[in-house]
Amino acid sequence: MKIVMKLKCSFNQNFISWKSYPAILTGLMFAVSLSGCNFQPNSTQTSEIPDSTNASTRKDKKDKKVVLTTFTVLADMAQNVAGDKAIVESITKVGAEVHGYEPTPSDLQRGQGADLILENGLNLERWAERFYNSFPKVERLTLTEGIQPINITEDSYQGKPNPHAWMSPQNALIYVENIRKALGKLDPVNAPTYDANAKVYSQQIQAIDVKLKNAIAVIPPDKRYIVSCEGAFAYLARDYGLKEVYIWPVNAEQQATPKQVQKVIETVRANQIPTVFCESTVSNQAQLQVVKETGAKYGGVFYVDSLSPPDGLTPTYLKLMEYNINTLIKGLQKQ
Repeated sequence: MKIVMKLKCSFNQNFISWKSYPAILTGLMFAVSLSGCNFQPNSTQTSEIPDSTNASTRKDKKDKKVVLTTFTVLADMAQNVAGDKAIVESITKVGAEVHGYEPTPSDLQRGQGADLILENGLNLERWAERFYNSFPKVERLTLTEGIQPINITEDSYQGKPNPHAWMSPQNALIYVENIRKALGKLDPVNAPTYDANAKVYSQQIQAIDVKLKNAIAVIPPDKRYIVSCEGAFAYLARDYGLKEVYIWPVNAEQQATPKQVQKVIETVRANQIPTVFCESTVSNQAQLQVVKETGAKYGGVFYVDSLSPPDGLTPTYLKLMEYNINTLIKGLQKQ
């Protein structure tokens, strides 16, 4: 059996040299100044991720702090804490695969105008150090500080931390607390608002935690498997008593090997796992091969590295978690 699957993430090695970014950035900023363009700020309503309008040209709007995050899930978390007191934007767009992202000149321009950058860390944003080098004076914070990492145990990632800590609601509470502290330090005048928003948002995440615990409790212990394309559920599995099975550890891989797929096939057969899943940002072809070989059902996609558009199924982190829980439980109940 030979299976080769191309992920949707591709790297353009001939894109733009990092050394050329400063010159390009200067040109862009000069062109904007000549054109007299006047960018209007986006709404900063809770749970609504603004588009990628250039933050550096908006910084003077109502003198709000500008916060960039490395991907949309973190932007939604930060927006819930910030409310309308700060401008929050994601560097990567909705639907993007964050592991191998290639920053653009416009990303660099926005970074120059940021007051704070929030990242996940745990080896998720492997492109970020080069990005940060363009504006070393901009403060940044790793939101997984205080979380006990789970290390990957196989393939070329062995010994490296699994980066998907936000996929456990219990960890998400730590993210929110780190965001609250960072915004309060950055903008002390509005700290009481950040504190109040964080409290409300944390209560909403705690409700997701309870829902997940109750939903899993009705599944027989020997059937509590979560089978996906990427190993993005290690923290969820640890915190809620699930057993994780996946094809590859991290989405940065370019293809699924026959060995990886065969391992999943054997596990699904041996444990009579009724349903398998994939993630929204990658191809599901390898997982469909598992379905063909085992007779399991394909239960659809999980949302992990990116939110959906506002009119989609998972436009916020809370909706992402609710959708994933419902999808998982529905799949595990198929006997």
